[in-house]
Amino acid sequence: MEGRLREIHVAPGQGAPVRRVERANAVAGRGLEGDRYYDTDGTFAERDGSDLTLIEGETLAAVERDYDIALEPGVHRRNPTTDGIALNRLVDRRFRIGDAVCEGTELCEPCSYLESHLEERGIREALVHRGGLRARILEGATLTPGDDIAPI
Repeated sequence: MEGRLREIHVAPGQGAPVRRVERANAVAGRGLEGDRYYDTDGTFAERDGSDLTLIEGETLAAVERDYDIALEPGVHRRNPTTDGIALNRLVDRRFRIGDAVCEGTELCEPCSYLESHLEERGIREALVHRGGLRARILEGATLTPGDDIAPI
């Protein structure tokens, strides 16, 4: 089971618009430089193991196909978007994104904040059990689109 990093998004503050970046420094125990969680400013900043939140590109395609909800890149408010790896299987497991070592802590179930922020009815239901993965960064590195993602 190996995948790739498709895109990286950060939001500089809670509720701030996300922006796509071409690279991001993943810092152990902090998150991505430039992102709200790096500065403990995110909605779930107090939740241990939320340095990163990842989402599968395949999930976004399924939500559009099955629920007729097209999500613009990054509006899901997750950081890395992945391709080719089942993120749910990485809960309680270590994995690499490029040279960074991470550990999946829990599923990133959709919340009412996301639904209200997007003003898109049905998005919460569409993402139940496939809203992504919360992860802790154990060893930092610079992430770039195209990096391999694989369990350790």
